[in-house]
Amino acid sequence: MKRLASHVVALTLLAPPVLAQEDLTVGFAIAKSGWMEAYDTPAATAAMIRIEEINAAGGLLGRQIKVVEADTRTDRAESAKAGLDVLDQGAEMMVVSCDYDFGAPAALVAEGEGMNSFFLCAEDVKAGIQGVGPNSFSSSVLAPVQGATMAEWAHAKREARTAYVLEDTFIEYNKGICTGFNWMFPQLDGAQIVGSDTFKNDDASIASQITRIKELPEQPDVIMLCSFMPGAAAAVRQLRAAGINSLILNGSAVDGSYWLEATPDLSGFVVPVQGSIYGDDPRPEVEAFNKAYEAKTGSRPASQYAYPGYVLIDLWAKAVERAGTVEGAAVTAELEKMRDEPTAFGPRTFTSELHHQNTALMQIIEITGGKPARVDEWRISQPVPLDVLMKK
Repeated sequence: MKRLASHVVALTLLAPPVLAQEDLTVGFAIAKSGWMEAYDTPAATAAMIRIEEINAAGGLLGRQIKVVEADTRTDRAESAKAGLDVLDQGAEMMVVSCDYDFGAPAALVAEGEGMNSFFLCAEDVKAGIQGVGPNSFSSSVLAPVQGATMAEWAHAKREARTAYVLEDTFIEYNKGICTGFNWMFPQLDGAQIVGSDTFKNDDASIASQITRIKELPEQPDVIMLCSFMPGAAAAVRQLRAAGINSLILNGSAVDGSYWLEATPDLSGFVVPVQGSIYGDDPRPEVEAFNKAYEAKTGSRPASQYAYPGYVLIDLWAKAVERAGTVEGAAVTAELEKMRDEPTAFGPRTFTSELHHQNTALMQIIEITGGKPARVDEWRISQPVPLDVLMKK
């Protein structure tokens, strides 16, 4: 017995120790400085909330999710460097900046490794198969869907029949909003686009564009303003100061009340959002998130752009569980099977042709007397076709 015991002890000493599984590492190559930080930080915070929930419930594939970060500084060259940085830190999936232009260089680093990448809130179709590659996704709602939603909702609910399109050419997102509006509005009964114009986000004045609007025989029922801050606020202020009282529509990028001091007592301004930050969303899950965000940061989300960060981690984690691995191609295959996959902010769908949302249930926010509130919800009657998304 002593001899047998000594052999057991010897074998025990020689056997390799049983190691706990290593953490699963997600890399965030995002803007922690520069103007994109205002979009990236809220969405990244929301992603961290979902990661913390998953870790508290036991992790993913039995592993805790660890986060590593690098700052893109809102710079395309630095974005690629940040992608390499989180890769060196062991990232097995990469989360990149909201905007396609600034997130793509990092996402391409991930694609080169066969790794999944998720844009925090990109709303340009190229942040996926059509641009970065087959393992790249965004859980957000495409900009053309936002424009199409505004067109159809305004026609149905505000009897809009004439529209003037004012496009800020600074980033692709703005162009996408106008693409969707220009596709949907002329299809609607009696609807006509009576004029269009462009400007740049940093233009000090849009006086010439306003002159052309005022030269129309009648003010248009709606102005489709395809812009983001700060240019959108400046344009709205100038339009109202010029006595143009048309209903102004925009995309989700101008959600929030933080900019309204620049346009006192603004009324007749409408945007589509994925969820309401104002405590009036009819879905209890949305308000539950708003409160969780406040508990983590000390304030409620400033805009709807926190929400896609939560959704992307939720969808990716579901796909990883179903695939049984974090390997890019296997996870991509599971993501592409999702059809109206439930999330706290509405159903999401991915296909082998599109890694974005080309239709979505949107909450409609209207600003009246300087105060934003949810007034409706709308889902477009048909998805925006791929050739429209690709502007062919």
